[in-house]
Amino acid sequence: MANYTDGNTRVCGLIGNPVRHTLSPLIHNSLAEMLDINLVYVPFEVKEDNVGDAIRGAAALDLQGLNVTIPHKSAVIPYLDDIDPLARGIGAVNTLVRTNQGGFKGYNTDMTGLYRAMVEEGVELEGKKVVILGAGGVARPAAFLCASKGAEVVYILNRTFEKAQIVADEVNKALSKLDKVEKLTDDGIEADGVYGDYEEKVIPMPIGEYDRLLSGDDKYIVLQCTSVGLFPDVNSAVIEDERFYEHVSVALDMVYRPVKTKFMKLAENAGAKSFSGLKMLLYQGIDAFELWNSDEDNKLKVTVEQANEIYKKLVMEVSGARNIILEGFMGSGKTTVSEILSDKLDLELLDTDEAIVEAEGRSINEIFAEDGEETFRCMETDLLEMIVSEHLGEMVISLGGGLPLREENRDLLKKAGKVVFLRTTPETVYERLEGDSTRPLLQGDDPKSRIKELLEDRKERYEAAADIIVDTDGKTPEEIAKEIIGLLGMVFE
Repeated sequence: MANYTDGNTRVCGLIGNPVRHTLSPLIHNSLAEMLDINLVYVPFEVKEDNVGDAIRGAAALDLQGLNVTIPHKSAVIPYLDDIDPLARGIGAVNTLVRTNQGGFKGYNTDMTGLYRAMVEEGVELEGKKVVILGAGGVARPAAFLCASKGAEVVYILNRTFEKAQIVADEVNKALSKLDKVEKLTDDGIEADGVYGDYEEKVIPMPIGEYDRLLSGDDKYIVLQCTSVGLFPDVNSAVIEDERFYEHVSVALDMVYRPVKTKFMKLAENAGAKSFSGLKMLLYQGIDAFELWNSDEDNKLKVTVEQANEIYKKLVMEVSGARNIILEGFMGSGKTTVSEILSDKLDLELLDTDEAIVEAEGRSINEIFAEDGEETFRCMETDLLEMIVSEHLGEMVISLGGGLPLREENRDLLKKAGKVVFLRTTPETVYERLEGDSTRPLLQGDDPKSRIKELLEDRKERYEAAADIIVDTDGKTPEEIAKEIIGLLGMVFE
């Protein structure tokens, strides 16, 4: 997405290493466009030795704000004018906001974003028992958040017990310092004092001993903070024992590629509520955007409806389905299924045949008769090239039956979105199209044989173009649409 820029455009960005696969530009540039704010967001790859130069340079260039990702979340702290108490408590920042002194103040919207995502999902932490799987970089702020928001106990389970012990000790120590950290002098330096008394809520445990948590009727909010289940390892979960999931009330997976992981599926099958780490990513970005665009007199607030629109974009991007594209032989149900998908997912609908007819002011039969099939196929290619070159997205696209037959079209389809082949048998096609005189390729004495011949000829190329194949025989259009949504993991709630 490219926002219009002029002399009044403000710049925000992301520093980290690497940053090339970040989804943050999609979040912030979409918000800027949606809220009509003259702002652009770009990623900056910064090596470890250049963090200080990057912060000073951002201040000199009058950047409005920055996000910070790995490995710089702690390294930036010495270069800040100020730091929010909660960010200081966990020792990491991910959002920098301009100060009146000309530098930046650090916040941690990873933590506030996680909490906001939980609140939006109806998850309450007060008095609840929490299990965190893993002891990596995400586990520490997650444990701090859950304990500071009133969780009764937080268990950190990790394959290497020593790492879980280190994280637990750090979080318990940070929690004990909360009172002290919040009492800062005017110049931002911590006041002298001793640690406050704080009951140790965070308990480390070897992950192999998870069955110690399964006695009785205890239910847990579980945060999956490992990389297990991340694409392409989509058929794995860090714990696969179904007994464990019987004790899960809410499951949050920090992994969001795929949108619905095996961990989430296991939890759902056991009756738990689950949601993707994509929600945390969304809300940490929204919290940062609000900080950059608010002041004492005017507080920007992104609505739930606006957040859901951005979430839809994220899901489609992560799914590799910038567009959902339906291919298949005539009579396979593309038109009806695409209409259902468009309605259920609130996406724009594009029928390539209808688009060409509208642009030409002629029917397909007339185009075939006057200019020949090859001219029509070139029109299809031109339409696809426009979709790809203009980066058009958030559409359900229903393809003409012959469009995927060209190799160049198949290449373009891969760039345009996720292609779903609605596979249908000749017998079903004949039943659906019997007596239809609008199909130029079926005009003749033996349409049934023609259908079989064309299907056999096209099958291999349809399959070559497809990312997903759905057999449609014996299924209603609603059932087919539901299956597609499930396979893509594209449920927008």
